[in-house]
Amino acid sequence: MSSAQSATVRTRPAFVSTLLASPIFGPAAALVLVSVFFAITAPRFLSPGTFSLILQQVMVVGVMAIGQTLIIVTTGIDLSCGMLMGLSGLLMAGFAVRGGLNPWLAMLLGIGVAVLFGFLNGALVTGVGLPAFIVTLGTMNIAWALKRIYSTSTITLTDEQAPLLFLGTPIKVGGTELPPPGILLLLILYVVAWFMMKYTAAGRSVYAVGDNIEAARLAGINTKRVLLAVYTVAGMAYGIAALLQIARTGVGDPNAGESSNGNMDAITAAVIGGTSLFGGRGSMAGTLIGVMIVGILRAGLQLMGIPTTYQVLVTGVLVIAAVSVDQLTHRK
Repeated sequence: MSSAQSATVRTRPAFVSTLLASPIFGPAAALVLVSVFFAITAPRFLSPGTFSLILQQVMVVGVMAIGQTLIIVTTGIDLSCGMLMGLSGLLMAGFAVRGGLNPWLAMLLGIGVAVLFGFLNGALVTGVGLPAFIVTLGTMNIAWALKRIYSTSTITLTDEQAPLLFLGTPIKVGGTELPPPGILLLLILYVVAWFMMKYTAAGRSVYAVGDNIEAARLAGINTKRVLLAVYTVAGMAYGIAALLQIARTGVGDPNAGESSNGNMDAITAAVIGGTSLFGGRGSMAGTLIGVMIVGILRAGLQLMGIPTTYQVLVTGVLVIAAVSVDQLTHRK
């Protein structure tokens, strides 16, 4: 056996060990298994149209999951994300259609409201010292009430509000229909978030705060500033998700964010993707995989004719399973 062959044999176990130890190996393996399962049980699953539909369905949840991941990494959880997304989108549509504002200004104002709520969540968690669960439960109900106060009916966008519809409109090239630009925006946001979390001091500070907030404080990290920034950025993510929501549906809907596609899918995607509820561990790559798992599950179960009620049941079981694995890993 040559020296090169010997080196290959010696390094192969190390490579396999590294692969198995990767935090995204589990989510990636689950993604493959789920895809294979539905490819066998639902023949239409492999059609290009199904894949395009999955991508469009995960746009909104995918962006919300970025904010949710940041918060969960710091040992928090945000129950308001779905409602804030719904409120932001309703206001965007309302400002543009009923208020007659420039669509770009309406967009900024709608996102600004979500950012403001994110800042409020962070300020209450860091300044008053309230648990994130209680704070976001409160702002969730406030956002729900504000939606109902502002409008109880859908607000339909028209061609006059084209900038608000662009990201959700499929692109036609010849006779081929390509996914909407919102998919590209989703990927760009994940690349930016991944780079920030992996290669910047800000990202390392987020992990440090989640791993041990007292140790982070002793190391000179302004933990309150980090947490405030995390919740504020999460609010921005919910606002961008709102833009994708109204771009995809063409309406500002007072019911948006209230179904299982609101809070639970974003939390589910983050947890299934390997983000630990104990804090200090998680990745944007894992969350993106988690988003795809959630999207494929929904699409696959729909193709199999499974009622929505049972789809939600499956999602709940997955969350419990993922958290149980996280608990066992944390104990070790």
